[in-house]
Amino acid sequence: MRRVLMATVMTVIMTLLLTFIISGSDEPAVHTDPEISMPAPTKEEKIFISFSDYIRHTFDSLETVGAAYTIVYDNRVAATETLGKRILDTEEPVDEHTVFRLASVSKGFAGTMAAMLEDKGLLKLDDHVIDYYPGLRLKDSVNTYGLTIQHVLSHTTGLIPHAYDNLVEAGYDLDSIIKRLQDVDISAPPGEVYSYQNVLFSIIDPISEKLTGLTYPELLRQEIFLPLGMSDASAGKIDTTVNPNIAFPHLKGRSSYFPVNLNEGYYNVLPAAGVNASISDMAKWLLALLGGNETFRTDMLEKLCTPVIYTPLKWQYTRHWEPFRERYYSLGWRIYDYKGRRILYHGGYVRGYRAEIAFCPEEQVGIAFLQNSPNGMASRVVPEFFNRFFERSQANL
Repeated sequence: MRRVLMATVMTVIMTLLLTFIISGSDEPAVHTDPEISMPAPTKEEKIFISFSDYIRHTFDSLETVGAAYTIVYDNRVAATETLGKRILDTEEPVDEHTVFRLASVSKGFAGTMAAMLEDKGLLKLDDHVIDYYPGLRLKDSVNTYGLTIQHVLSHTTGLIPHAYDNLVEAGYDLDSIIKRLQDVDISAPPGEVYSYQNVLFSIIDPISEKLTGLTYPELLRQEIFLPLGMSDASAGKIDTTVNPNIAFPHLKGRSSYFPVNLNEGYYNVLPAAGVNASISDMAKWLLALLGGNETFRTDMLEKLCTPVIYTPLKWQYTRHWEPFRERYYSLGWRIYDYKGRRILYHGGYVRGYRAEIAFCPEEQVGIAFLQNSPNGMASRVVPEFFNRFFERSQANL
């Protein structure tokens, strides 16, 4: 330290002497740097800083293993933060390129892809599913022949909720499960009732392959991941030999979390739950959804923001939001009319992972959160952020 200080002093002396010699003056010239004035942080920037404090405190208090979040605002990445570890009891930290499973957040990619295919003239959302998948048979002929692509992507198929999720979890392939749908009870004609599905939702996989000649993972790669620069993203089973930077799943034991092996659960329904991505990828995805990339046309994005069906969600799904009534589903996205703004949202869970994403086109802001140790943190992050952001005009920061 002393050597550094002496070197600094000598440098100052030599600079003054050199200035004196060059100027030819009896006195050395004195140069004063103008004051550097930093602009005051905006209200939005103050919110991002306070939100970071909230995230860190919540992360520590719940003994979370690993997580990451990103905020985009006004066509830029406003904040990205990574916390914790990829695997408990190791020195492998989560970073911006660590890959997590997105679970049902994958549905937003499927809905967006369908809107893109319509924009390209390859299909229409009101096309009948049976025209692309002739082998489809449901218990009621009205549903079999009346079912459209929009019904599938908005969970308005008329089937009872979560039809054959047990077979998904048992590892059956998609085609074999679809063949069994003729035994599933029908609750309503297509388009009348919201009823969440994973199996029938994923029929967009074979439909898109028939239309494009590309497998669903390759279609996402060519049409979304590569154009948006989502270099860590993929659909399907994670290959750790290709990318070892993976956030491994963790489950909560009696006193602490413990790691579990990567599993193939729900990779047999790729559109419903099969996408993997890093927080860096999610920032690029959000920017594109907010219109910051030429890949998505404005009228195509408007389709995602247009409600298709009202969804009377149970209290536990929105318990951390302030009370609101208007909630809908569009094409792979939930729509909340919240505090006078429209938010597109989706959450997801598979064993050992939680994912959350939401964006508000009116305010040009969005947030994504990824976690490899599910707990109450994930369900609080999105409403906490929007409560803070929407109240910034009244905030005395």
